[in-house]
Amino acid sequence: MLHNIAKLCQYRRKVFHILPHVRCATRRQLSTSALESPEVDVALSTGRILKISSGKYARFADGCSVVTIGDTAVMVTAVAKQKSQNASFLPLVVDYRQKSAAAGRIPTNFLRRELGPSEKEILSARLVDRSIRPLFPAEFRYDTQIVCNMLAIDSANPPDVQAINGASAALALSDIPWNGPVGAVRVGLVDNEAIINPTRKEMQLSSLDLVVTATRQNLVVMLEGRGNVVNENELRMAIKKGTKEAQLIINGIERLQKMYGKPKRPLEPLPAVDGEIQNAVQTMSEMRLREIFRDYSHDKFSRDQAVSKTRTDTIDKVWSSFPAADPGVISETFNKFVKGVFREMLLEEKRRCDGRGLDDLRKISCSVNLHKPLHGSALFQRGQTQVFCTVALDSPESALRLDPIASLDSGMRSKNFFLHYEFPPYATGETGKIGPIGRREIGHGALAEKGLVPIIPNEHPFTVRLTSEVLESNGSSSMATVCAGSMALMDAGVPVQEAAAGVAIGLITKYENNDTKHLQDYCILTDLLGIEDYMGDMDMKVAGTRRGMTAIQADIKVPGIPLKVVMEALQKSMEARFKILDLMDETIGASRTVRKDCWPVTDRLVIEAHQRAKLLGPGGTNLRRLYLETGVQLTPDDETSFRIFAPSEAAMHEAKEYLENLLKAEKIPDLEFGAIYTARIVELRDTGVMVTLYPSMPPTLLHNSQLDQRKIAHPSALGLQVGAEIQVKYFGRDPVSGYMRLSRKVLQGPATAMIRNLDRPGAAGATAGATTNPTTSGVEDVKS
Repeated sequence: MLHNIAKLCQYRRKVFHILPHVRCATRRQLSTSALESPEVDVALSTGRILKISSGKYARFADGCSVVTIGDTAVMVTAVAKQKSQNASFLPLVVDYRQKSAAAGRIPTNFLRRELGPSEKEILSARLVDRSIRPLFPAEFRYDTQIVCNMLAIDSANPPDVQAINGASAALALSDIPWNGPVGAVRVGLVDNEAIINPTRKEMQLSSLDLVVTATRQNLVVMLEGRGNVVNENELRMAIKKGTKEAQLIINGIERLQKMYGKPKRPLEPLPAVDGEIQNAVQTMSEMRLREIFRDYSHDKFSRDQAVSKTRTDTIDKVWSSFPAADPGVISETFNKFVKGVFREMLLEEKRRCDGRGLDDLRKISCSVNLHKPLHGSALFQRGQTQVFCTVALDSPESALRLDPIASLDSGMRSKNFFLHYEFPPYATGETGKIGPIGRREIGHGALAEKGLVPIIPNEHPFTVRLTSEVLESNGSSSMATVCAGSMALMDAGVPVQEAAAGVAIGLITKYENNDTKHLQDYCILTDLLGIEDYMGDMDMKVAGTRRGMTAIQADIKVPGIPLKVVMEALQKSMEARFKILDLMDETIGASRTVRKDCWPVTDRLVIEAHQRAKLLGPGGTNLRRLYLETGVQLTPDDETSFRIFAPSEAAMHEAKEYLENLLKAEKIPDLEFGAIYTARIVELRDTGVMVTLYPSMPPTLLHNSQLDQRKIAHPSALGLQVGAEIQVKYFGRDPVSGYMRLSRKVLQGPATAMIRNLDRPGAAGATAGATTNPTTSGVEDVKS
């Protein structure tokens, strides 16, 4: 018995001795396998390699991928809740965060950390959102969050497009139901040649910056771009090239998904609606809805009120017939039916709810120079969309400074033209809180700014701020901003080469089984209404001049549309743009030659180097006083040249008078190089004596080395005192500091010139060229 117990203890000691080593080996094995992440390389047509990997980071997320191009790496995670919140839509949130640490920088704010999302982050998040949202199944209504995290950013490859590819890969690898993947590329245009994913330096030479997101079978999901007046044919070529290149990325993500993707979650079907309820909704509302949509006298509010009244009556009657039914289900059934009737009538009758044909524009009216104090103003009315734009011109110092990461991404440190877009709640007849600008306003303002930047001259002496206030909205207020902003810039005297205009293009499609590649029917709508945007499948906004495109943005609500439809929509937008520009030219043509008194002016001031201190004053007090009293700003270009900015001609005259009086006291007699002058000692220093040649002269230093031919340590060794007069020779001014160069020791020999005493009244105008008789004492006072 004791023998067996001893053997058991010995066995337990061996087991516990081995177990730690087994646990360590298992941990090492797990950690090693965790570092081995699946990865695919996508070779683009430019020869650049796009790497997509997964499995190494953020393994608690439903899906995670890291997209690397060059030294730029973006990690994107996808997480969706397991339970639905009974929402009637997809609650999708996309967060895009730029990290200063990813670029080896420290934030410059007070807390030295990343704060709220910047404008660039918001625009990039919207770019990702619009690329992936159309491919979620209609039954998927779970809270979903996509987080794009910058791991590393180089100075060549922007990360925003790769965030789209990262979101596509993360969703494809996850168990979240999604009909992707999609691929996204940036297309540049250099020397009429399309470049895929150009670097930052290549983008500086490119006339086009276009982001194309596409899915399988060359279906376009999203477009976003700006162009320096790009011809429509070149734009079409770039879209085709980008769509084709995106297929390479899609194939790479699909390979990764097949090998390492998770099985998709089963979708909970939406609550089935009783066929009798559907028939009741159709019976009670179809005729009334068709009458409403055929009544062309309706405007936005009367049409909405009529549809709302029909909704209320239908729900009440159906619910009274089916008391066991849920009113929410009846309401959702009615909403789907309204959308179906609206789309069916458009496809059948080719006539819109306001009586227009598919290619017709709404009535347009515009005016400029609305208020005298404004540098430039314009009002643009298109149907029930009304936008009021104003222009303010200011000094170059008012330029918008970009943060370091945005500068690294865009290659710009500041912008001398920027647009601010406002959409108050009264623009749609609603009440609401007016506070910080929202994501929608930032996106619309950025699009309108892209549309106007190419028509602003590069060499412009002012900073231009364009504000857009949407006073009424019933479709495409951002494109109305382009039209009104273009006229306001011309009204402000900005040397715009040609006007720009914008228009929104809509789309209604008919297809089965989610197959948008083979559309059964479709119609393209020019100059989109608000209800057509809500009920339709696409909102493509295109801005440009007569020569070409300046900005484009396409929001597509179906899982991609064929290239043929995209090209037709571009053609419709060009035709509509020409009509709008004709109307704008009639309004702005006569007023461009009128100069306004309120316009700012610029000039240049050139002074001597030694006058700079007098002009600035102690600590720049003179310049601050000039700005407070007249509003005029002086900006130094170099040591002797200043740029003057005045808010008006009157302010410029006042400022010049102030500067003339300021520098008048500094007028000095013309000093001749090599002449001898009488100097008065005003101060003794260890390094020399401070002397003046005339009463209003600021003291200048005569160094010990120039006092005597002997080496001295202090001026008192020569018996010099304050108030004594000595003779010095003038050798001009130092070209760097502007100080006088004087010497006394060179005069300790025979006199070669007459000594000038400028410390007497009237001596300033004396001739400096007289010579002295060698037999005289060599010292004379020059009198006027």
